Amino acid sequence: MTSSDPGTKPPKASKPSKALKAPKIPKGESHLALVRRARRINRELAEVYPYAHPELDFRNPFELLVATVLSAQTTDLRVNQTTPALFAAYPTPEDMAAANPEEMEELIRPTGFFRAKTKSLLGLSAALRDDFGGEVPGRLEDLVKLPGVGRKTANVVLGNAFGVPGITVDTHFGRLVRRWKWTDEEDPVKVEAVIADIFPKSEWTMLSHRVIFHGRRICHSRKPACGACPIAPLCPSYGEGETDPEKARKLLKYEMGGYPGQRLSPPADFPGKPAPALGAV
Repeated sequence: MTSSDPGTKPPKASKPSKALKAPKIPKGESHLALVRRARRINRELAEVYPYAHPELDFRNPFELLVATVLSAQTTDLRVNQTTPALFAAYPTPEDMAAANPEEMEELIRPTGFFRAKTKSLLGLSAALRDDFGGEVPGRLEDLVKLPGVGRKTANVVLGNAFGVPGITVDTHFGRLVRRWKWTDEEDPVKVEAVIADIFPKSEWTMLSHRVIFHGRRICHSRKPACGACPIAPLCPSYGEGETDPEKARKLLKYEMGGYPGQRLSPPADFPGKPAPALGAV
């Protein structure tokens, strides 16, 4: 990652021409051509988001594992606003495994689905205590055995807490790779397999961050900011969203739009503003 001066302004998306049209992608595009196109998009995203990172606050593998489980069906921001009190009460797997379920439910209520999530957290904490000596395992095959932990969560933990390359196929990642015509698969496991065949393993973790960053900031689900998108010339779906540059810039989110990010404690090189704590004005 590159460092940025704390006094620098948040990054600005480029201004594609109003006359820009979606690139023509041959119906019979070869696998080699697809690989070249996909890798070029990844290189462009690396220029736009050199500071891309996991948007969950964590200090160790256990905190990242718990935060990722809590992030289902809610925003990373809401999780980050909730976990400080949770980790203050239960800093270790042993502490969490012994927690009173009703008390934990109240702590994580803001994240939604708090009863099911409490059950998962109690179960995975007990498994860590009983089967792994109170430590989060660093292998996918072990992580997916924990209650509430699937491949997506396991890859987040492996890539960001252990440095083991992994592709995180969340909602944003899945819809963008389909929007870019890298695959038409809907099943996350199949999407992961297709993308893993396109990119070298060394790129998997950072590719995931860049694509998710782009999906949250510019390439939104309902109304992508096409006119403010720096990779518009490479996008076969250009025009699905707002193409007028001025109108598109108003759709930008987080640091791209000059607003706070999702982390209360972002990395030092993050150019945006920290998110506010829960209940802060």
